[in-house]
Amino acid sequence: MRMVAVTLNVVVATALVSGCHSTVEPRAKAAEEPRAAAVSAANAQPVAARPAVGALFLGATDTHTCTASVVHSAAQDLILTAAHCLAAGLPATFVPGFSESAAPGDVWTVDSVYLDPRWLSTQDPKADYAFARVSRSAGGTVESAAGRALTLGAAPTESAPVTVIGYPTGDGGPPLGCDTVARIEDGYPALRCNGLVDGTSGGPWIAGATVVGVIGGRNGGGCQDNVSYSAPFDAATAALLARAEAGGPGDDAPTSFDSEC
Repeated sequence: MRMVAVTLNVVVATALVSGCHSTVEPRAKAAEEPRAAAVSAANAQPVAARPAVGALFLGATDTHTCTASVVHSAAQDLILTAAHCLAAGLPATFVPGFSESAAPGDVWTVDSVYLDPRWLSTQDPKADYAFARVSRSAGGTVESAAGRALTLGAAPTESAPVTVIGYPTGDGGPPLGCDTVARIEDGYPALRCNGLVDGTSGGPWIAGATVVGVIGGRNGGGCQDNVSYSAPFDAATAALLARAEAGGPGDDAPTSFDSEC
């Protein structure tokens, strides 16, 4: 759903509108997600940009293909997205609070990516999250530039209220938002909201000032745009944030992503 599946390599970078609700076309519903169509859902609507949420660009194009958010860290220089939104060999940039267009000084370059070992070895959907260190030529930190950041939390419980925000794939336009409640389906946090289309992968699930998930996980976030999933945030997620905060060497993301959609 949120993820357009394409082979992620430099040769196809220009076609790569990706990741999420990744790269480019909606997919058919997988057989393992039978309950989605039968349950009524809220509807995603255009919302005002939030300072701590922004668009993620891959492959040095003007097309944003995923969503990311500023997450609080000691050095104030980290963002959070879905692991399937990133690919080895493709440059990535981030614009917090993106709306229609961005000045050069608003663009942050992804310098290092930190991935769960389960994602690196098998692309385990329960580890479909990534932290990334960002910087810009003008200096400063992304957290101070955005004016705020989200604090990492644990996965939501059944019926917990959440707000999800994501940018549809494109060259501009506002983000979509949806206020709904979380469900737990086969170990994955899930939410029902119509219209969370390609490009919203990596979009944060927000509870107050806390991020409790990102669109991703099961089938890259889901095979249809009325049900979205997240990897379950847990102690492994917190450990990955701690590794990213420590500032060691990052990881090389896989060069492709596939799902059952």
